Amino acid sequence: MMAASKQFNMGPVFRCSTDIDGYEELNVIGTGAYGTVYKARDRKNADQIVALKKVRVALTEDGIPMNTLREIALLKQLEQFKHPNIVKLLDVCHGQRLEREKQLVLFLVFEHLEQDLSGYIDSLPSSGMPARTLQKLARELLTGVDFLHSHRIIHRDLKPPNCLVSSTGELKLADFGLAKTYDFEMKLTSVVVTLWYRAPEILLSQPYNSAVDIWSSGCIIAEMFSKVALFPGQSEKDQLDKIFTLTGRPSVSQWPATVSYSRDSFPHRLQRQPRSLCHQLCEYSNDLLSQMLAYDPRDRPSAFACLQHAYFQQEPL
Repeated sequence: MMAASKQFNMGPVFRCSTDIDGYEELNVIGTGAYGTVYKARDRKNADQIVALKKVRVALTEDGIPMNTLREIALLKQLEQFKHPNIVKLLDVCHGQRLEREKQLVLFLVFEHLEQDLSGYIDSLPSSGMPARTLQKLARELLTGVDFLHSHRIIHRDLKPPNCLVSSTGELKLADFGLAKTYDFEMKLTSVVVTLWYRAPEILLSQPYNSAVDIWSSGCIIAEMFSKVALFPGQSEKDQLDKIFTLTGRPSVSQWPATVSYSRDSFPHRLQRQPRSLCHQLCEYSNDLLSQMLAYDPRDRPSAFACLQHAYFQQEPL
């Protein structure tokens, strides 16, 4: 086994500051695509409750890959901005080194919030979310996404459980920027990641960019209006079919040549307005979502452009 100074030395890019023994695990919050999250208590400050995300990093002959160190360092550096719509990364701790698997366990320590957007939506009365609250949360969602994109971070797994709601009603993005770090856990399979918020280009195994987060954000905003998922697919093919009920079945020229599904295996569908699937949408939100949920990612606006939309410039009724 390597000496501790060499084993956990992260070089000038980033260095773990504490050992995981400084935190007492209380219970499992959830298990996602990229690791298990625990509720824990800081042993030095018993009043501080945190969220520990346990991830396994594949080691190379030189130790932790440099790109992994750079990305974790970037996330730590983002803390200087103290962005109100991003969950705070408080610390990174080293755990066990798994020699046989050639992996190192890392724990990312985040601020802990009791409720996520999924639970928040479930707790709403039958009348749904107040229009003013919905507009506020949608703005905070897109403000957080814009902040990440401005720092070249693509979330890739935006969904209500990854949007936390503070005790004072602020929405904060969690689980951001780490998907592309851990290559061995990076495949987006239906077993571990909910299909419902996944952009069509990912489902079709095409190259993608930050527009995938705009798609997911559109799905989340629609769900805040209706209290149910916009595209609740049961499989990747079913997910695509549900998406095509809104976007229309892509034309022959739009259909990727490399995808395993045949275009003809999907029924012919015409493009529709989001309001036809989510009747609670107002005129402004319908127009915004029609842009955010465009089939072609090149047609989707940036998060910054979304925030300039008329929906956010008017007083909600």
